[in-house]
Amino acid sequence: MNGVNGVALGVFFFFFALVTAMGFLAARWRRAENAQSLDEWGLGGRSFGTWVTWFLLGGDLYTAYTFVAVPAAIYAAGASGFFAVPYTILVYPLIFTFLPRLWSVSHRHGYVTTSDFVRGRFGSKSLALAVAVTGILATMPYIALQLVGIQSVLDVMGIGGGESTHWFVKDLPLLIAFAVLAAYTYSSGLRAPALIAFVKDTLIYIVIAVAIIYIPIKLGGFDDIFAKAGDALSQTNPATGKPKGEVTPSSPNQWAYATLAFGSALALFMYPHSITATLSSGSRNVIRRNTTILPLYSLMLGLLALLGFMAIAAGIKVENGQLAIPQLFENMFPDWFAGVAFAAIGIGALVPAAIMSIAAANLFTRNIYKDFIRPHATPEEETKVSKIVSLLVKVGALVFVLGMDKTVAINFQLLGGIWILQTFPALVGGLFTRWFHRWALLAGWAVGMVYGTVTAYGVASPVQKHFGGSNDVIPGIGEIGYIGLTAFVLNALVAVVLTVVLRALKAPEGVDETKPSDYTADAGDPGVEEELPAPTAAH
Repeated sequence: MNGVNGVALGVFFFFFALVTAMGFLAARWRRAENAQSLDEWGLGGRSFGTWVTWFLLGGDLYTAYTFVAVPAAIYAAGASGFFAVPYTILVYPLIFTFLPRLWSVSHRHGYVTTSDFVRGRFGSKSLALAVAVTGILATMPYIALQLVGIQSVLDVMGIGGGESTHWFVKDLPLLIAFAVLAAYTYSSGLRAPALIAFVKDTLIYIVIAVAIIYIPIKLGGFDDIFAKAGDALSQTNPATGKPKGEVTPSSPNQWAYATLAFGSALALFMYPHSITATLSSGSRNVIRRNTTILPLYSLMLGLLALLGFMAIAAGIKVENGQLAIPQLFENMFPDWFAGVAFAAIGIGALVPAAIMSIAAANLFTRNIYKDFIRPHATPEEETKVSKIVSLLVKVGALVFVLGMDKTVAINFQLLGGIWILQTFPALVGGLFTRWFHRWALLAGWAVGMVYGTVTAYGVASPVQKHFGGSNDVIPGIGEIGYIGLTAFVLNALVAVVLTVVLRALKAPEGVDETKPSDYTADAGDPGVEEELPAPTAAH
């Protein structure tokens, strides 16, 4: 416990306690008479308006990955870490085309998860099961990344055992974060992260505004920052014998950069937590408006990414790159404001982790438990199972954290991206056409999953023998590119070719329970409930 920053720690715990209290109180916010249903616990009553949805989606998508892993990647390797900026620019025009359609058909039929839609569209429980299992699998490492973010700020403040060899002391911050997160998620469902997101986003914008002005002034301006970063990144890395990184992508790395950005853009709204936040909104127009104002977060992400260069220029030396930005804040800010910055990172991890665990739990309950174990489960039973599973999902995330190298935490998210991208043909393809055959989609998914996982397993890094990165040689091209996008192309090719073959053979198709008008329905239309009014008293 030597070197504890008492002031920063006190400020951090003040905000941590504040949002924890808000998490439990959220159970009474906009509460319906019957809270024991997945629509209420897992989707907040499907009633959030534009601003609540904006904060919820922002809190959902811009996470500890934003504050810790992206700048850490830039700190370690330079320009390659900036892939996150163009991909968040690409994603919003993309989701403008399909998210309103998903909202409409889901509200018309009461779908809670993407797997609900896939099952209804293609009449295939097997395909829905594949999408559900993939969603749960991809979500656990993403939750793990949030827990790593919390641990990094606690380590910098002097808590967590840093160099301790006793596993319990070393990983105590993760256990504490798990317990707090599990408790208020279980109690309040999606309303908890929706309410906390207001605090989280406010803190983040304050910290960014201060950091992007205050730190460059202390470091002599951006000219000096980029010059020092360029010099440091040009030094030879003893582990690889190559330069540590580069300030701008060189020709050999441009394929990797472009495919990673494009593949990540395709994958982002395949994640269950992204869809959960989307389906909680009250109308199609809420979704449209959010796709036009969410790019404000992309500006924030670009500014945050520059912190990686600032950490290099400030002479930050850490063995674990995930500690670079927390250490930069510790060194540059007054203790009290460092505490505010640490709180922004910590809360920036809690909000998405809560949504992710809820989304994964909903997938298990609706598409594994109800479809295969208890077909006649009541809404109350579904909610109870989801609450319990939301706890178990966090345990799975802890296994990822404790079993993999935390010094390259961004690989947690990239590995999940490889998997979740394989659900794109079934979900987005199904929103626009019924041409794909269900068996072809299932075969394409299997090919993409196997290729992506096996290839990623074979990627080594200086600190990991397996799953050391997300790029490998693209077959037939010879360039280095994103494994997830290569797997997705193979997936799509198999789905197209097999669909042609199966249709020629007149293989039986599943029953489509949707109709064209379902994809344009809005709040107030027959079968689609109006936005639920906030009650005057809690029940």
